[in-house]
Amino acid sequence: MNPLRVFIADDEAPARERLRELLTDIAAELPTEVAGEAQNGLETVERLPASGAHVLLLDIQMPGMGGLEVARHLAGLPTAPAVVFVTAHDRHAVEAFELNALDYLMKPVRAARLAASLRKAAAAGPPPPQQLAHAARQPREYLSVVERNRIVLVPVREIVFLRAELKYVTLRTRGAEHLIEEPLVALETEFAERFVRVHRNCLVARAAVRGFERAADGEEEPHWNVVLEGIAERLPVSRRQWAAVRALVRDA
Repeated sequence: MNPLRVFIADDEAPARERLRELLTDIAAELPTEVAGEAQNGLETVERLPASGAHVLLLDIQMPGMGGLEVARHLAGLPTAPAVVFVTAHDRHAVEAFELNALDYLMKPVRAARLAASLRKAAAAGPPPPQQLAHAARQPREYLSVVERNRIVLVPVREIVFLRAELKYVTLRTRGAEHLIEEPLVALETEFAERFVRVHRNCLVARAAVRGFERAADGEEEPHWNVVLEGIAERLPVSRRQWAAVRALVRDA
């Protein structure tokens, strides 16, 4: 039996050491090897893709990026790991996990429970992105793009607009453009406080709006374009959205 490759992510060194010891304790019944470690969320996203890990033991509360957001970014990998969340006392998170059938361990972790969770996770595979999204209580700080089995993180605060095109959404910052596979309506719901819909296929960052220009195409009735900071392109505002966009931006 090939050992189960386990990645450990926890911001506390004693907690990581405790998990390593427990993995040694259960080796006779469940052979494992540590595929890698990380002490925060960003480090986990950076290191895990190349580790070949089958299962990730993931602390929920870490500096920089919490465990649920980490898991949502990793879910986009071609070979995403199974995930077992580890928590000390977050009652609300535990309720969310139970509601969405996500596996978790309570600290202090016990050997028998760890072995059972690793077996279950290895058999079940990576958690579905929808379950992770439903369990999340806060919007993500980043959106992610998978490139050659690595994850590129784009801070949401830097995104100027999101535009749906066929099965993809174009994510545009002032300096770059990426394609992501997420429904625009889901992004609108998650980031309702940050973005406003200007067209059926486009959301713009409220903070980036610098004004509106009246435009006419040929003999068509004049309409409005939104002017965005740092972007030369003008995006049309649909007549259906015009009144709401103007009011929302004015009140922001």
